[in-house]
Amino acid sequence: MALDPYRNLLKIPGVPTLLLVGLLARVPSTATAMALTLHVATTLDLGYGRAGVITAVCTIGMAIGSPLSGRFVDRHGLRPVLVVTTVAQAAFWACAWALPFPALLGAAALAGLLGMPVFSVTRQCLAAMVPVDRRHSGFALDSMLVEVSYMVGPALAVAGITTFGSGVTMAAIGAGLTVAGLGLIALNPPTRSAEEDAAAQGVRVPRRQWLTPGFVALLGTVAAATFVLTASELSLVATINEAGQTAWVGLAVAVWSGASLVGGFVYGGLSRGFSPLVLIGGMGALTIPVGLVGGGWHWVVLALLPAGLLCAPSLSSTVDALSRWVPSAARGEAMGLHGTALLIGGAVSAPIAGAVIDGVGPSWAFAVAGLAGVVMVLIALPFWRRHPSEPTVLTVPISEMSVEKVVATEPDPV
Repeated sequence: MALDPYRNLLKIPGVPTLLLVGLLARVPSTATAMALTLHVATTLDLGYGRAGVITAVCTIGMAIGSPLSGRFVDRHGLRPVLVVTTVAQAAFWACAWALPFPALLGAAALAGLLGMPVFSVTRQCLAAMVPVDRRHSGFALDSMLVEVSYMVGPALAVAGITTFGSGVTMAAIGAGLTVAGLGLIALNPPTRSAEEDAAAQGVRVPRRQWLTPGFVALLGTVAAATFVLTASELSLVATINEAGQTAWVGLAVAVWSGASLVGGFVYGGLSRGFSPLVLIGGMGALTIPVGLVGGGWHWVVLALLPAGLLCAPSLSSTVDALSRWVPSAARGEAMGLHGTALLIGGAVSAPIAGAVIDGVGPSWAFAVAGLAGVVMVLIALPFWRRHPSEPTVLTVPISEMSVEKVVATEPDPV
């Protein structure tokens, strides 16, 4: 595998700074769910049931708010959206620790709705700054940095609350989000390339031109990927707990995450990317037999590594496909819908996997997770092939007349 794709990527002006700021901004973002859970369950002593309600309403708010914020970015630019969401996050985390549960519930829903779009904005800006032929490397590196943030953020939340208490930790998260928002506001990375920006002036792209059955199929595969990953993580944790080795959970998850990093690094160094159908279908197929492995949880972890290698490549390939399918004038909203699909996949997966684990054991939960991924890919396949590869026609109003502008879209390989 050559390192030249990464060297060439990091030579693009603004890309290293964007990736660094994006990483630093995502760490406090990934700490929020864990902080809210532990605050409600332990500090308020209301149990994990109510903690789950808090995280659920926050997730619902984020799922609704993500495409809305993306649409505002498309229409009004990045800075206004960042100003509003940064202020909202600073206000919530400054007082969340002191709120009674009913008020915290409503505030968490609003904070989710006005969540800072760090993940989708970073990807949208990468698509604007990186040429099409290098995007799969850019999105692979971005997926690796997301993996790092999820390894660091929740761990810091746990350490902070157990050491300093939820008040200090939640205030620190608020400070981190505020600094991240201010950093992105100051950086103000482009959401469209110069050519795309010129072409998008005065353009209103009807949703029917890009929200096609093929695009919905893409979102389905995105949700399937997070379904597989969430169910696999729960099944892995349950397997280790069942063996009475709970102390090893952190190491096992870290090894699995490390496999994702390795897979993402190798994938980004390839000369071209692959279809999400191939990668997500492969990840699902490799997950199905994991539960059949005997000999202790150590072997289960090793058996899960091949599927783990496809984690970062699978998610990055969906962003790559989206960036080529959707016109730049609607890319923010499309990236927001991508984020919503990620949330939905994980939210649906948790209760289903939990029910399977409680009913027949974690071994079967691996099979259910993998089968769900494979089935979703098979459902998406016919719509994927019908995704239009011909140019998309946009209407550009000029004065009181209109002309048709043709924007070529590159077909995605199956």
